[in-house]
Amino acid sequence: MNRGATLRRTALAAAVAAGVALASPVFAQSSTGSIFGTAPVAAGETVLIQSDSGVSREVSIDANGRYSAASLPLGTYKVSLKKDGNVVETRSNVTLVVGAGTQVSFVAAASDDAKSLGAVTVMANALPAIDVSQVDSRTVITSEQLAKLPLQRSAEAIATLAPGVNTGSGYFTSSTGQVLNSFGGSSIAENAYYINGFNTSDPLHNFGGLTLPYGAVDQEQVLTGGYGAAYGRSDGGVINQVGKRGTNDWHFGGQVLMQPSWAQSNPDNYYLTNGQLYRYRQDNNNQSTYTYDAYFGGPLIKDKLYVFGAVEGYQQQNGVNVGTVANGTAKTYSYSDPKWYAKVDWNITDNNILELTGASNKTEYNGNTYAYNYGTGNGKGSWGSYLGPDTETKNGADLWIAKYTGYITDSLTVDALYGKMHQISYSNVGGSDASRIIDAQYQNPAYNGGVPIVGPQTSGSVANPDAHDHTTNYRLDINYKIGSHSITAGIDNLNVSSYDIGNIEPGPGYSWEYGQGDPNTPISTAAGAGVGAPGGDGYYVDKYIYTTGAAVVHVKQRAQFIEDQWQVNDRVLLSLGLRNDQFTNYNPDSVPYIRLSKPNWAPRIGVSWDVYGDSSLKVYGNAGRYYLDEPTNVAIRAAAGSTYTRQYFTYTGIDPATGAPTGLAQIPQDIYPGVSADKEYGQPPDPKTVTSSNVKAEYQDEYIAGVDKAFEMFGEKWTAGAKATYRVLRNDLDDICDYPTFGAVGVSQGFDEAAAEGSGCYVMNPGRTADINVPLATGGYGTMVVPWSALGMPSLLRKYVALDTYLEHPFDGKWYAKIMYTWSHNYGNTEGSVRSDIGQQDVSQTEDWDNKGVMTYANGDQANDRRHQIKAYGYYQVTPEWLVGANVQILSGTPIVCLGYFGPQQADDYNYGASYHFCGPNGTPAAPGSTGRTPWTELVSLNAEYRPDWAQHKLAFSVQVYNLFDQQRATELYGTSESGPGQASTLYKVPLFYTTPRYVQFGVSYDF
Repeated sequence: MNRGATLRRTALAAAVAAGVALASPVFAQSSTGSIFGTAPVAAGETVLIQSDSGVSREVSIDANGRYSAASLPLGTYKVSLKKDGNVVETRSNVTLVVGAGTQVSFVAAASDDAKSLGAVTVMANALPAIDVSQVDSRTVITSEQLAKLPLQRSAEAIATLAPGVNTGSGYFTSSTGQVLNSFGGSSIAENAYYINGFNTSDPLHNFGGLTLPYGAVDQEQVLTGGYGAAYGRSDGGVINQVGKRGTNDWHFGGQVLMQPSWAQSNPDNYYLTNGQLYRYRQDNNNQSTYTYDAYFGGPLIKDKLYVFGAVEGYQQQNGVNVGTVANGTAKTYSYSDPKWYAKVDWNITDNNILELTGASNKTEYNGNTYAYNYGTGNGKGSWGSYLGPDTETKNGADLWIAKYTGYITDSLTVDALYGKMHQISYSNVGGSDASRIIDAQYQNPAYNGGVPIVGPQTSGSVANPDAHDHTTNYRLDINYKIGSHSITAGIDNLNVSSYDIGNIEPGPGYSWEYGQGDPNTPISTAAGAGVGAPGGDGYYVDKYIYTTGAAVVHVKQRAQFIEDQWQVNDRVLLSLGLRNDQFTNYNPDSVPYIRLSKPNWAPRIGVSWDVYGDSSLKVYGNAGRYYLDEPTNVAIRAAAGSTYTRQYFTYTGIDPATGAPTGLAQIPQDIYPGVSADKEYGQPPDPKTVTSSNVKAEYQDEYIAGVDKAFEMFGEKWTAGAKATYRVLRNDLDDICDYPTFGAVGVSQGFDEAAAEGSGCYVMNPGRTADINVPLATGGYGTMVVPWSALGMPSLLRKYVALDTYLEHPFDGKWYAKIMYTWSHNYGNTEGSVRSDIGQQDVSQTEDWDNKGVMTYANGDQANDRRHQIKAYGYYQVTPEWLVGANVQILSGTPIVCLGYFGPQQADDYNYGASYHFCGPNGTPAAPGSTGRTPWTELVSLNAEYRPDWAQHKLAFSVQVYNLFDQQRATELYGTSESGPGQASTLYKVPLFYTTPRYVQFGVSYDF
């Protein structure tokens, strides 16, 4: 055998084994990296670390020949070994990866330049090294990769490159309109977003967060589990973006992208299960989109002061959106999405760095609404009269951040961050003064000629036009290295306020909602909220009122943490962390209604074993607890006065102009004018009674074990690995609304029944006994103990198990490729913070756990369960001028639900309508997933880029084809199987969301 390679690898193994012994810590959502390594031990030796952005640090080498430098800004570095002040050896082109350690060691056989493969820098003749300094599960996509891969231009699309991360329900979008992700089976509202270390998560709902302009992203780190104690408030995953910065060379550039309408496929129409057309979509492809972006960056003072700026403008013009048969309208629209990013870096001294960041991401929508006449056939309808402007919206956020890094000594580093974010949700309502018409497809055809009448009102539920949110984030991290320990302690504090939030029905403040059921079956059999049978042909209508609002609500979140990165020996690294979170939510009167200030201890333990000591085989594992906060939205219905009522009538006619019912006759009901399932009659609840006094914060436990291996195959260098994940939701927080049971329990314990019922719902921990404050007639409060068994519901269950595998070919100057397969199972009786199957956005106040009726047969495959996931992406540098790339995602479908009235008797004992896990008029039990799944999706996207030699490769022409084979598959189906008791719904299983049809994007860019 050839022993040369063996000897070189042995030398590398010794260097790596020694260097890892003091790998500097870098944390999950950090915006920095670190450099560590070894050097021959000799007197007067130091290591000089210099970046292309002027950062310069000179660190000493300890008695064991080890050195490290933490909290280094991302960039390209030169690392030099010095003896007695003179440079004796240098490693150039050292590129850092966010949140990772990069090893640079000095040995006699080292080459002049280092080659970066992954997160660890090794000699060119070594196998692709594995980052043995980390114990978490991460995927990092760099700006170079973003430029070479066919991706939709969003942080969420980038995140789907990671295993176990998939696009969630189309019901849920960020403030700028991006469909959100599910990480490891968790709901879309359980993730955290960061920009340059600042928490940008949506404060109102936790639906996504502020993200950077695509061209300003230096690196995006996607964490799918196992991150350390320095960060929390997520039991799903993390999207951490780090923006670009200026260097010692000035750079400018610009890009224009175009998606012409003629290069887009027609969207498929939606049909009912009986073949009848439900929504004509063939005209919904008229829009053309244009993206313009530009950037600049360089030194204001060389080696001292730097600036980087980027702007992006996205425009969608001539859009057309034809609604459903029941909606009866069509819209023309346009979008304008302005974004910008700016960063200033000031190297005050070699040991003191100040960074200032500003960013903005907004979306503006304008449209007009027209009547659309489908007629009685199954073909394309016709455009009718102009109904007025659509609701104009402007959503998004701005932020600024100040961050200080101080290298106090070689062993002591301090990071301090302070920032603010302002989020807006502006709307200018269009429409008319008439009431909104809901479910017009259930109108009596004798009164509308068989064609639904929707009227002139084009607005849905109207949000407060002045709604906005403020977030303040400040944190302090102090790292101290002593011996084989690297200890970090700090605080992570967040203050959130939401102003002028809430909704009201358009027009007169109420809507008309049509329905159809069995003529002889009561509409609701709920105690105290019953509604009689409609009689006649079973057609009825209700006057629907839904009003929420709060002038201001606050949330305070505090956290303290400590973590020790302990290099036990040359091959074993232990990460031992402990985090303590506290959460306090305030009502509109600034009185706490959720106070979770007792210690919420979150231990985090991880281990990394470098089996051979040469970074070629890593075995790792971690176990951790992750707490989740409750956003400000929880206060709207839990702690503020909300109204949610229906008053039921039969009718003898329909106004042909407005769609409103005429000839109303009251159907007998228990309460007038409206019944409410959860006693929401507008009264503000007593904050002392909103939440059980012994409530605990939501948290999830996670366990991960994995292995990564570097090897050679077919003359090429590869890495491969496998990882097993087990997640279990240990504690949940939701509202329980079975007020008759609360009243009965209260009476049995000597309380007044009405007082024990409270406002109808209590925020509790599902599965746990609750201590409820009940007001006494004599003043003060008594404690009502509600055992979970009294509510008749199952114990909390949400679990996720997965096996992730991958094979990766690191970029070798010619090509890069990665393929992944994930088997996973997400099951239990709750999705989490939201309900994707019905699009319920009331975070931690979903229909889950409201009563035993909705939880009967609730145990099954949950909404984000995808059993099989195959992902592959890569690129090939065909010549110095030509590059091609591909992105493939093959995913199995998600569970279909079937909701209806309760059982064969078609009862509605809780006034929840068709919300029970029973299917169709026969009332067949239907656990989630038992009625089928959506189809598999196979999306293939390709791109190509040409950078001509005659333009010195600065000019580029590109083309991207998204969804090459134009595969259009339904990603979610309507799950309500009945329009009324005993009456099958024609809408059951109608498509709600589809995969994006094929489009082609052309681009030209220039960098100089």
